[in-house]
Amino acid sequence: MSRYFYIALGWAAVALGLVGVILPVLPTTPFLLIAAFAFGKGSPEKRAWLIEHAHFGPAIRNWEENGAISRGAKVLACSMMALVLCISLILGAAWWVLGLQVLFMGAGAAFILTRPDGAAR
Repeated sequence: MSRYFYIALGWAAVALGLVGVILPVLPTTPFLLIAAFAFGKGSPEKRAWLIEHAHFGPAIRNWEENGAISRGAKVLACSMMALVLCISLILGAAWWVLGLQVLFMGAGAAFILTRPDGAAR
């Protein structure tokens, strides 16, 4: 039973990660890291597929091996956070919404920027 739970969790995380490729407010990499973990518990074949994936594999391996986020990924993530904040400002979001965005995106950016820069292969 738990094997199927982990496989389902892995595919759900992959799906959310793919949505995150399109939506700047939804991060892709954390969901793919969750998928790699879940597939590791439920399906070594699916984990191997994800780890060897041409687009997603390097970031996952970089994180697992070095606890690192590539400089390009850091720039993209922080740029997207800044873009979302600018759009919220332009659209006239309420002050408390802006405050929450600054708080949560600031915490996310701080985490991202304090990780090593190890280059994704």
